[in-house]
Amino acid sequence: METEKILQDFKEGKITLEEAADFFKMEPYTDLGYAKIDNHRKIRQGYSEIIFCQGKNNEHLLEIFGKIYQNEGAVMGTRATKEQAELIISRYPMAKYDEVSGVICIDKEKELIGKICILTAGTADISVAEEAAKTAEFLGNRVERIYDVGVCGIHRLLSNMDRMEGARCIVAVAGMEGALASVIAGLVDIPVIAVPTSVGYGANFKGLSALLTMINSCANGVAVVNIDNGYGAGYMAATINRMGVYSE
Repeated sequence: METEKILQDFKEGKITLEEAADFFKMEPYTDLGYAKIDNHRKIRQGYSEIIFCQGKNNEHLLEIFGKIYQNEGAVMGTRATKEQAELIISRYPMAKYDEVSGVICIDKEKELIGKICILTAGTADISVAEEAAKTAEFLGNRVERIYDVGVCGIHRLLSNMDRMEGARCIVAVAGMEGALASVIAGLVDIPVIAVPTSVGYGANFKGLSALLTMINSCANGVAVVNIDNGYGAGYMAATINRMGVYSE
């Protein structure tokens, strides 16, 4: 539950002083021993904690997932395996798992704000793009997906330029040599978040070639996240989009 709602409910007499105090007692984090759940993150940053599922012990993951859901009414995890998802859903049947992105979440209805465009160079980049898209949507943003518009068929990108109108930022996801981000940045007047992927042949070096291309881009307005880091790109895009909406 949000801090503002607790205070408003107390002011209106909907909850007692003791009930309000119980909420604040759990701040700023819940100590599970093996994990410290950051209950203050939404207050500090505007978004609650999101779980990185990869490598987590099953029981640890279940309890962390449950605690965040209990506190926030919604919860999201990234890099979840199919086995982890099945385990979570067995306890929380309302959870939804997207096998393409590896995202599992229990969401609540919300009005999606603004517009973020997420583009991929090829269909092999879609899993990373979907991690970005699912993240941005969970955080309350409207997402436009434009997939398979890489530079080896530049007409595909140019014929979709109208779909980018009104966006506050663009996420460009590409493997191989990673040229897509530079091309897009040369055509638009909004920030471009470049996501190198590990898609490519040997000299791609598991995404290193795309990463270096994007870092060395001569186009203005390009920022780069780590290899295959769709979550990081989606979160940054959500932050930019939110600033644009609330500044209007």
